[in-house]
Amino acid sequence: MTSTQWLIYGANGYTGELIAREAVRRGMRPVLAGRSRETIEKLANELACEWRVFDLNNPDLSGVNLVLHCAGPFIQTSKPMVDACLAAGVHYLDITGEIPVFESILGRNDEAKKRGVTLLPGVGFDVVPTDCLAAMLAERMPDATHLALAFYAKGTSLSRGTTKTMLESIGVGGAIRENGKIVRVPTAYDVREISFSIGTRTAMTIPWGDVATAYRTTGIPNIRVYIATHAKSVKRMRLMRPLLPIAGLKPIRRLLQKFVDRRSSGPDAQVRSSARMYLWGEVRNASGVARSMTMTTPEGYAFTIVSALNAVERVLRSTRPGAFTPAKLLGADFVATVPRVLIDA
Repeated sequence: MTSTQWLIYGANGYTGELIAREAVRRGMRPVLAGRSRETIEKLANELACEWRVFDLNNPDLSGVNLVLHCAGPFIQTSKPMVDACLAAGVHYLDITGEIPVFESILGRNDEAKKRGVTLLPGVGFDVVPTDCLAAMLAERMPDATHLALAFYAKGTSLSRGTTKTMLESIGVGGAIRENGKIVRVPTAYDVREISFSIGTRTAMTIPWGDVATAYRTTGIPNIRVYIATHAKSVKRMRLMRPLLPIAGLKPIRRLLQKFVDRRSSGPDAQVRSSARMYLWGEVRNASGVARSMTMTTPEGYAFTIVSALNAVERVLRSTRPGAFTPAKLLGADFVATVPRVLIDA
């Protein structure tokens, strides 16, 4: 716990509110901020926290040492907040999972060092567990040339904000890292069977944040990230490939996002407490020798609440200027600071 003043931007959103409530339960009193006065003021009064209302054209970071940015889509919101944090000398953390956002923020390492600021994107489920798993695997095989990561979400669903963020990149297809470079590939580009701790599942490649972050964490030049799904879903995604560029047009994206607004906000407390996430990772060297590990974590949003606050506390206790991935700054064992994480070597 720390008495240092810090701010949650997007505290009126699904994940931001959950983080705010847990922060107060821990005895912290973050400043709650966002664009909606009605919801921010109501939540802040309930939690006895200071509140501010501003948009990203004019961020108010006065008296603040750190911002936890929870307002997506981060492809639109991260840069102005990072700009404001660097200008004000304020540490920046977020819960993004978007490849372009990671690439942009991690590319500002020199600026961050000059300003004495820590930039730490991806302190939630995207990408803490997979980033730490990648780091553990790299430690076990220092000469690895290939890294594969996968996850299986059992018994949970996406919030409106997460779904709308995913729609922002619906038209660009997939992504892998090949020989150190991020390469755009078709949706469901590669499909394989993966042995999770609860059994084997079919999985397809997705443009997950680790395509950006795991390279900086491990130096491994070839990276693919998979999500477990049904074979029918893979077939459906491949059939939809010709339509995705159309879905990616701005008017179509906005229409889809309006439809998403009608959905429930996200998994309820019972789901967050009972659902689990299953992860798998494998490294392989040039000789073809492979080594794999599995991990089990709490449900994704439940994980994010705890992980994000643990990262906030860690950065406030000990600052290190620069732009970092979670495992690079906090260590491969940071994932174990979240209760109910199981790691199988």
